[in-house]
This record gives sequence, C-alpha cells and structure tokens, in this order.
Amino acid sequence: MEFEKIKKIIAEVLNIDEDDITPESTFIDDLGADSLDIFQIIMGIEEEFDIEIPQDEAEKISTVKDAVDKIKESVG
Repeated sequence: MEFEKIKKIIAEVLNIDEDDITPESTFIDDLGADSLDIFQIIMGIEEEFDIEIPQDEAEKISTVKDAVDKIKESVG
C-alpha cells in the first residue's frame, strides 16, 4: 500500500509514468531526480502519511524501497 502511494507522489513530482518506478529505483540515477525533487517527494510523503522525516534521515533515502521502509518505521 505504501509503495502504491509513493509511486503516485514520485510520478507526480517527476512527471514520469508510475510503471517506470520500482522499489529498487534510485531517485537520482534511475528516476532523474535532483535535490529539489527529492525534497518535494519527501514533503509529499510526510503529508500523505502524516509523519515527519528528520533531515538527517531523509538524506539517507536513495531508493524507493528506502522511502517505503522509512514510512513503515515511522508509522509503526
């Protein structure tokens, strides 16, 4: 469920097809995101899941799976 919601957020921010996004996709290398895009994605995730991801934790998120794991960890 988290993955589907994240895919929607990423596709919207990066203006790409949801089918191009896999759990193994890296934001920068595979999806072509820059630091501003990643910031917008993190903000979207925080808003969607009503969580807060600290800056130092957000910097460790490099793949879509990392983001899913962080959400599961934060939601509990």
